[in-house]
Amino acid sequence: MSQKLRLGMIGGGKGAFIGAIHRIAAQIDSEYELVCGAFSSNPELSIESGKDLGLHPNRCYASYVELFEKEKQLPEDQRVQVISIVTPNHVHFEPAKLAMQSGFHVILDKPIAFSLAEAKTLKTIAEETGQRFCLTHTYTGYPMVKEAKQQIANGNLGVIKKIYVEYPQGWLSKKEESGDNKQAAWRTDPTKSGKGGALGDIGTHAFNLAEYITGLQVTKINADINTVVEGRKLDDDANVLLKFDNGASGILFATQVAAGEENNIKIRVYGEKGGLEWQQNDANSLYLKWADQPYQILRTGASYLGSFAKHNTRTPGGHPEGYLEAFANLYRNFALTLKAELNQETPTPEMLDFTGIEEGIRGMAFIELALASGESNQKWTDFIV
Repeated sequence: MSQKLRLGMIGGGKGAFIGAIHRIAAQIDSEYELVCGAFSSNPELSIESGKDLGLHPNRCYASYVELFEKEKQLPEDQRVQVISIVTPNHVHFEPAKLAMQSGFHVILDKPIAFSLAEAKTLKTIAEETGQRFCLTHTYTGYPMVKEAKQQIANGNLGVIKKIYVEYPQGWLSKKEESGDNKQAAWRTDPTKSGKGGALGDIGTHAFNLAEYITGLQVTKINADINTVVEGRKLDDDANVLLKFDNGASGILFATQVAAGEENNIKIRVYGEKGGLEWQQNDANSLYLKWADQPYQILRTGASYLGSFAKHNTRTPGGHPEGYLEAFANLYRNFALTLKAELNQETPTPEMLDFTGIEEGIRGMAFIELALASGESNQKWTDFIV
């Protein structure tokens, strides 16, 4: 199957920043064609946004409910195949549920849902309907994150002993939500964001990156959760101790009140033979540190990298690949998987390398258990999903 997958979008209309990111990511490798959308909860704005994107007026919908109802009525070779959902957290569950029940595959911005219970329900629906599901944990798409994962999976670092992961931001060091900052307003509103503030917005990215790269799973957490800015309704700072299923220990911090910081998510992993380090500010480099040999710097695009890094690299060495390309890798791998299955072929491990419902469930569990640990005097909390 060589034709493009027909893509629909929910959310991401005028005034939304992440919708454009998703559309760029979907278009980089020419695997998708945007054919329809419900781009806003405001019907007029939704239709206007679709027309601005060049969609046929008949496929610019006033609501996602209308989108599903009308797309299902179209001939199979015309109707949408994949739904990209780029709404605030409280509008993740219902459209994802209806999309799968309508026979469409789903790409969803993280976190997966408003609560752990909703996330588990989505898993049940995916199993019942057989629809594929991709959760856009962006940072797992970087080539050198793929290389870090493969270095550990190959045993090059030996048994993993220690993990440090951090995500510092500074954009909420003041009470931005009291002004006209729409992003700040909904991300700090528990009715729209859910129980977690910094935990849900960026803590889940750090948590996911630690589990993704190491291949380990957290079994216990001990959390210190803070709301630093006076009057804020959700957490904006978190420090979490971690225990992993192989006995390793870890430290995670996620904060949105580190004034001057941007989005430099960073991870360091240490095994018995050596360690590795990756950070988004130098995303094309992977640093390897050995107990018995010189320090190494691996670079994106180099011939010595493993198959997963190569599969997710588009340009020759020396040409930076960044956030948009990482996002695009998730879209492309998902598309390649779907196309292989439509052709009754078996997707390769490289194609299947995208985050999904299981990671989404564990992310929601992290939010809820970290908050529970932060409120508890006992502190150490079993990580039970």
